[in-house]
Amino acid sequence: MSSHFPSRRSVVHSTKGIVSSTQPLATAAGVRVLEKGGNAAMAAIATAAALAVLEPHMTGPGGDMFSLYYEASSKKVHGINGSGRAPADITLERVKKDLNIGPDSPRRGVPAPSIHSVTVPGAVAGWVDIYEKWGNGKLSLEEVLQPAIDLAENGFPVSEISADLWKNGVPLLTKQEAWSLLTEEKTAPNSGEVFFNKGLAKTLKAIGEHGKDGFYKGFVADAIIDAVKKHNGVLNYKDLDNHTSTFIENGSLSVVANLPTSKDKKERRNLRVHEIPPNGQGFVALQTLGLIKAFEKQGLINPIETYDHNSVEYLHILIEALKIAFRHADDYISDLSNHPDIDLDHLLSEKYLAEEAKAFNPKKSSPNNLEHRGGVVNPILESDTVYFTASDSEGNACSFINSIYGLFGSGIIPDDLGFVLQNRGANFNLLPGSRNVIEGGKRPYHVLYNLTLFGLDPQQALDAPRFCLTADPDERHRAKRHGTPDGPASNPSTIVGIEEEVSPEIIEGLRALGHKVRVYGQTEKDLFGSKLIVKTLPKGK
Repeated sequence: MSSHFPSRRSVVHSTKGIVSSTQPLATAAGVRVLEKGGNAAMAAIATAAALAVLEPHMTGPGGDMFSLYYEASSKKVHGINGSGRAPADITLERVKKDLNIGPDSPRRGVPAPSIHSVTVPGAVAGWVDIYEKWGNGKLSLEEVLQPAIDLAENGFPVSEISADLWKNGVPLLTKQEAWSLLTEEKTAPNSGEVFFNKGLAKTLKAIGEHGKDGFYKGFVADAIIDAVKKHNGVLNYKDLDNHTSTFIENGSLSVVANLPTSKDKKERRNLRVHEIPPNGQGFVALQTLGLIKAFEKQGLINPIETYDHNSVEYLHILIEALKIAFRHADDYISDLSNHPDIDLDHLLSEKYLAEEAKAFNPKKSSPNNLEHRGGVVNPILESDTVYFTASDSEGNACSFINSIYGLFGSGIIPDDLGFVLQNRGANFNLLPGSRNVIEGGKRPYHVLYNLTLFGLDPQQALDAPRFCLTADPDERHRAKRHGTPDGPASNPSTIVGIEEEVSPEIIEGLRALGHKVRVYGQTEKDLFGSKLIVKTLPKGK
């Protein structure tokens, strides 16, 4: 087989559109909508709702969403930020008082299990807004949500990976008395066991019939507010009523990367990479691309395509570029509506990146310089977010993130309605004056990263072993003054997690450059998450 990464799995082709997700039943929900005449945007909503049923530990109506939509007719990329805000009445003083945090406490972040980590759920408003703005009108919202309603009402077999993650969430669900997401024996469902979620079916029916009002008003809103009050939170009806998505028209962040587009690396062309602006963390991917270009221009590295894929040199370049970008993310990623002084164009400019590229050493790993840090809290790097994508026969495509942040989010279920409230507010910190300090009406930041540099076909790209950066837990005591030490560059040193398929020689080569490397086996790959790609080819190819 003529492939760098032999696999018995082949690329799937279609002229009618493709849906790619972590769950076959969710993918089938999206395909069902395409078959009934819906477009890529509507298929994505159907997939999001189905994943809320199939992976309640990862996603659901109680979380947030982000999406990019390519409109084939105009050849434009549109975006939507469907993340919720902190309750308007929340204050730093209230959080510290409720958590008994004194001036000498080492705690710098909002605890993930805390009621104050619950922010307004933005996902449902995002679903409805996408349906109304990008949908083609051929199906009602009820019809788009019906596949998910059927799964919740009639039951579905739990997948093996979901069953394992579900078990990990039992202590939190038990603590919060979230019995509707456990079996009658108050345990997690086993792999292959059929699970029913009548409460979520009821919630989805209300959304299908009444749109946003079916969630942000009426019995669902009552249940959300009652659940928050029960835990001494401050989220109120006004917070739900005032929530809005933010559409990003012709304003998505993007960079042009001159990358190889063929397997022999002889063809190069400018590819524009789009991301949602902060509070999303797609900024990291764009700055990483810009830094690699700066390394090349300064003669620090050869053109990136001249290195063998996953060679020591190639991995070192990406690791170091990501570390620099994550350090900038800690300083600058926050709710930009609260910080209009942040100039993202400047942070992605060649001049700025050329200066930052000087921190790169092609011969060794660089320590994380924490002196400039603004104390912005870092993300918990776990695979508790779902990504999926859909395309249709017209050439439209929808890239979608939906998340409740941590595993089972806050663990709080409003009145057995089958979904948990997210704990995205754990991304806020408790440092007065920092950009990401918790404040009423502010959005916490989110996590997103995706980067492909080689001309592999989709299946080869998915089969390729991966790496992931995390903070060194042994260095936490040295980073307390800089915020919660969870992000890759938040501690003096970074752990490079790498899949076991990478050869021992490459791993030892990285260690020789000073990298701290941890190898992950087949049963330990939750850190890396799932791999999904949909690629659109020109007609006739």
